[in-house]
Amino acid sequence: MALAYSNTHINITPLRAEEFDWLSRFLNARTGIILKNGKQAMVMGRLEKRLRLLNLNNYGDYFRRLGMPGEETETRLAIDLLTTNETYFFREPQHFDFLRTQLLPKHPLSKTLRIWSAASSSGEEAYTLALLLAEYLPSKQWEIIGTDISSRVLEKAREGLYQLSAAEKIPPMLLKKYCLRGRDEYEGFLLIDPILRKQVKFQHANLVEDLPELGMFDIIFLRNVMIYFEQDTKQRVIERLYSRLLPGGHFIISHSESLNGLKTSLKMLMPSVYQKPL
Repeated sequence: MALAYSNTHINITPLRAEEFDWLSRFLNARTGIILKNGKQAMVMGRLEKRLRLLNLNNYGDYFRRLGMPGEETETRLAIDLLTTNETYFFREPQHFDFLRTQLLPKHPLSKTLRIWSAASSSGEEAYTLALLLAEYLPSKQWEIIGTDISSRVLEKAREGLYQLSAAEKIPPMLLKKYCLRGRDEYEGFLLIDPILRKQVKFQHANLVEDLPELGMFDIIFLRNVMIYFEQDTKQRVIERLYSRLLPGGHFIISHSESLNGLKTSLKMLMPSVYQKPL
């Protein structure tokens, strides 16, 4: 198999204002994400290797490929590179405390608990949920679905392999019980136990487009996503996810986000935690 090498000798023209404006509109139309002014350096840093690999010396020529027939793979790759994927285990721990103390004890054992980690990124949120559910419910009575727009981070999530530094916020008891420490070439890494990984499914989904058939959910996590959306995009996304939430189900967003100004029947139980009426 031939190997592709980036051309390090190409002098790439810095991103121009009109090129950045075009990319902002393109990314917003495809993903709902607002690419704010000041992100030019981020764009250049994330796309420079693609330009060198394709022997292009300016961003305009690269952008003209995006969205064109026959360029579906490159378009998907560009979106993957530009979407923000920062996450970590037990992020905003109050939500997991609420799940552990308020929701899990009340869940009927006769019913499978289904949780959707929307915009799951590289899987830390979904696996945090799995660590908790494995402690409180039998294995056949819960299921977690993680979705993201980025195929690249979904592959990482499916692997369940993380640097040991990622374990900082995982309680020691859960770490010892459900995570395997790497050896030899995997020294410095941890692997989520394969038995646990089997109950967490990851699937590609774009929240601003028609959603795949995922079924209905008792709990939906949509955290640190809407901060990148305009108000009308937030409204459309909330409506889509609301239709997948069971009556009485819970909808959880980040503490830095709000549903203020959005038309929804969701009732706030506490900041960032909402419930769908029965």
